[in-house]
Amino acid sequence: MADRLAALMTHFPMRAQVFNTGPLCGINTLQSDGVHGQLHLVRRGEVEVRYGRETLHVTQPSLLLFPRPLTHRFITAPGCEVDMVCANLAFEGGSANPIASALPDLVCLPLEAVWGAEPVLSLLFEEAFEQRCGRVALVERLLEVVMIQVLRQLMESGEVNGGLLSGLAHPRLRNALVAMHETPAKEWTLEELAGVAGMSRSVFATTFRETVGVTPGQYLQGWRVRLTQKALRRGRPLKMIATEVGYGSEAALSRAFRAQTGLSPREWKKQLAEANES
Repeated sequence: MADRLAALMTHFPMRAQVFNTGPLCGINTLQSDGVHGQLHLVRRGEVEVRYGRETLHVTQPSLLLFPRPLTHRFITAPGCEVDMVCANLAFEGGSANPIASALPDLVCLPLEAVWGAEPVLSLLFEEAFEQRCGRVALVERLLEVVMIQVLRQLMESGEVNGGLLSGLAHPRLRNALVAMHETPAKEWTLEELAGVAGMSRSVFATTFRETVGVTPGQYLQGWRVRLTQKALRRGRPLKMIATEVGYGSEAALSRAFRAQTGLSPREWKKQLAEANES
């Protein structure tokens, strides 16, 4: 079976940046910086989590994943504290990252429910709460491993309804999605994608739209534009990008880019530069 996460993680990796390993008490507000998501591991204690208009009570060791920038607050009872490991998550592509954008505002899982993570979590906590050389770098790598385990679990358990991860969880659609991810420059037809999925053309088109939320053509266009944005961030010329992502000319890519983002590539790059300067 094709690796459903391989191309996603290759093109749009994520990095964890630890900013807390230890006890929290009282009220701690974590303001959104407009860039990073956050991952929190509750090792011990009880804490109330507030985000937007929602409130969540965590009473057991748990994982809290905020995949996108979102202000949230931790509140403990007077005189109580909670042991936590907290990290910012930097997703390649920011809000355009297909993984971050496919997840709900908050994913909360008991640590014991994260499949196969017990050995990783045991080492992670051991390193996080000891003063050893290289511990931060090691903890950050282990947090990235935990993230992959969580994504795998969300796909295989069907806990995410709709969007990319639901498509990757589907036993047949996943093959078509992986094919588009791995060879975006190919001139995919609906018949070819249906064949990859092992489905009839009509059933594939209907199932894809109902599961992923867009048509196969719209999804392919969106994937190509995400790859274009990544290449533009790295200073690649649009003419070269167009060939790499499956468009015959800069003009064709620009039309697809505007259809997806509402901006031309030039306008998007200018907006990005202004945001980085502010």
